[in-house]
Amino acid sequence: MALGKAGSRGARGKESWSMARVIVLGGGFGGLSAATALRARLPETDEVVVVDRGARFSLGLRKSWTLVGRPTPPEAVRDRSSLAQRGIRFVEGTVTAIDPTARAVEVDGKRLDGEALIVALGAERSPERIPGLGEWGHDVYSESGVAQAARALEQFAGGVVMIGILGAPYTCPPAPYEMACLLQDRLTERGVSARIEVFTPQPMSLPVLGDAGCSVIEGRLAQRSIRFLAGHAATSVERGAVSFASGSRAFDLLLAIPPHRVPEVVRASGLTGDAAWVRVDRRTMETSFPAVYAVGDLVEIPLANGMPLPKAGVFAEAQARVAAEHVAARLRNETSPTAFDGFGYCFLEVGAGMAMKVEGEFLAEPAPSVTLSEASPAHFEAKCQFERDHLRAWFGA
Repeated sequence: MALGKAGSRGARGKESWSMARVIVLGGGFGGLSAATALRARLPETDEVVVVDRGARFSLGLRKSWTLVGRPTPPEAVRDRSSLAQRGIRFVEGTVTAIDPTARAVEVDGKRLDGEALIVALGAERSPERIPGLGEWGHDVYSESGVAQAARALEQFAGGVVMIGILGAPYTCPPAPYEMACLLQDRLTERGVSARIEVFTPQPMSLPVLGDAGCSVIEGRLAQRSIRFLAGHAATSVERGAVSFASGSRAFDLLLAIPPHRVPEVVRASGLTGDAAWVRVDRRTMETSFPAVYAVGDLVEIPLANGMPLPKAGVFAEAQARVAAEHVAARLRNETSPTAFDGFGYCFLEVGAGMAMKVEGEFLAEPAPSVTLSEASPAHFEAKCQFERDHLRAWFGA
């Protein structure tokens, strides 16, 4: 999308410029990681700008804890405006247009030009793609939705709680199974008689793990009397029931992971082309537009076995560091050998202060090499430390 006339900054490469500006769209895992890496690599005279619609930030891993009523301590919530103390300019507003050819954006209608863009706007949830979902389901992947679901659960007196994955791919693939385990603990603690079911349109719980890894997860669910339904693609939701091609299933409370899609502003910019997600050079994270990079959940990177790279914060972080290195090299008229290697991991909390760890080389040939470790208190503590380490890296102590 072409934008209007530029403001006070001219086109990239004007000799009158002594300062470069890099614009980072999105202040989540990818955006914060990119901005932090850029600030460390660029001279103070260069400007690093982060644009996000809100100042408040907390890690997405907290959604499972919020669901089961665990309070969020003040130190787990940060203000993006405090990035200024680390030499990063924060602009609060909605990205209303992106012109990747000009490396310019509009934020609430105001133009901002840069020498490079890093697009890290994540994936949008689109509950409207499933008729009735917005009316009868709780979106547990949104901050407001998971808070509403937590309140509903505290008033829940018994029956069927359904955790529904209503589209794939979706962000943080282990989260629905983690939620099921933690929810069962919470309901048991409250003495509530309930049956928990988890359904997914995918053929198994976490396809990237393969049959062996998925059998461990699904076996753990079965041990806890949590019913797992693979290959169930929801077609609609009505009061008390989800419809599938094979029939319908009743629920008393539906906790939903809505279908995901690329943000409309990204699609309208032409960054996706004819694809559903943004395609990039997977080594550098550069798009088909020079000096425009994309990282995180809005990107699609195919694995050797044809599956897409899972949408997870650790990948957004790693991709962002790679993109930042290439931006810094470009601004110095250099090249960089840094490449995204596809290594990643995440935690799947199973209750009782225990967690499993999914870890591996996701870009390995001829297929991803990914393992699932046994549940342990050490992995749960590592998950908690993960939050502390990232908040410190991005915002300071």
